[in-house]
Amino acid sequence: MLLQTWLAFFAACWVISLSPGAGAIASMSSGLRYGFWRGYWNALGLQLGLALQIAIVAAGVGAILAASATAFYAIKWFGVAYLVYLAVKQWRVLPNDMSDDAAIRQIGKPMALVFRGFLVNVSNPKALVFMLAVLPQFIDPHAPLVAQYLILGVTMICVDLIVMAGYTGLAAKVLRLLRTPKQQKRMNRTFAGLFIGAAAFMATLRKAAV
Repeated sequence: MLLQTWLAFFAACWVISLSPGAGAIASMSSGLRYGFWRGYWNALGLQLGLALQIAIVAAGVGAILAASATAFYAIKWFGVAYLVYLAVKQWRVLPNDMSDDAAIRQIGKPMALVFRGFLVNVSNPKALVFMLAVLPQFIDPHAPLVAQYLILGVTMICVDLIVMAGYTGLAAKVLRLLRTPKQQKRMNRTFAGLFIGAAAFMATLRKAAV
């Protein structure tokens, strides 16, 4: 892969990752609820979902899914339902004891957070179709394909890990400022609304528009 090709893709990765979406909302929600180190497990799950989508595109299965309206809408409505589920959970989160940073030490099972992040990314059909449209533009069909997809995949995942660390850390800083139950309740319901907004956006996706 030519250096200029990789640099162009590297720049595109930052734009893609920084664009607010369900992954960013999930990262901030986790950082807000568990603090940075515990909440960052969610970002690892996001990357597993991203890696699976890249593998699907590299294997050519992405083209089949993109052409299948049934598969597209099945994934889409699963994603909508899961985001609504996350919104309900966020809405119902109880205020935490903020003395001595007790909230940061609350238990959040790492594997549960990883699985949550994985589902957020893997249930977004728009992301899969988007990568199907973007990744091949940086691929040289006359060079070994596996190595190129590995380079692009590792690049995208590394950039997204950095960006999601920023979103998680930002929310974790906000956590320290939420000292009263009223403030925490307001913030939790704000994130619940963001999850609903992401679900509503996903619900508007149409196969013909992709």
